[in-house]
Amino acid sequence: MKSSHSTLVNRNITIAGRRTSVRLEQLMWDALYEIAARENMTVHEVCEKIESSRNESSLTAGIRVYILSYFRSAATEAGHAAAGHGRFRR
Repeated sequence: MKSSHSTLVNRNITIAGRRTSVRLEQLMWDALYEIAARENMTVHEVCEKIESSRNESSLTAGIRVYILSYFRSAATEAGHAAAGHGRFRR
């Protein structure tokens, strides 16, 4: 039997001065904070960027798609070369 304990973590995000609640898996929150640090932005700023350009049905879906797209772009040949990964190791 599956546990009723949710793996989703609820956090408040401020977008354009408006506070909203977002529920994501802890792994997604970790990825979002990592992206924010890499881009020298706050999580709120990253979410505001996502909100202003999203096509998904919800902010939560938009965040998940953004995280996936962000890390997929890093997995390209150019992304690997820039990071010095794989056959592009320095």
